[in-house]
Amino acid sequence: MNAAERRAARWYRLRGWRILGANVWAGRNEIDLVARRGRSLRFVEVKEKRGVAYGDPAEMVTAEKQRRVRNAARAWLAAHPELGGLDVAFDVVAVWEGRLRRIPDAF
Repeated sequence: MNAAERRAARWYRLRGWRILGANVWAGRNEIDLVARRGRSLRFVEVKEKRGVAYGDPAEMVTAEKQRRVRNAARAWLAAHPELGGLDVAFDVVAVWEGRLRRIPDAF
């Protein structure tokens, strides 16, 4: 897990989320974080850019990346049927210039 992913995991934990997985491979694709709080299950994509010249890290979550994360989430849920009834959503966490920004229900 890289520094941005560790920071995102900490952000979720401090807000009452339980991290069920980090850097999980499912369906030939990676999920950065899987977090649960109550009936909510989040599949989280974490992106980081070091300088302003490179733009917003959230822009790196392209339609293709979203497709891959969704496929991985389906495969992960198939392997964890006990969690199938939870409310599933996809978040993006952008770390940019030392700041963390969570985009809930990003796609």
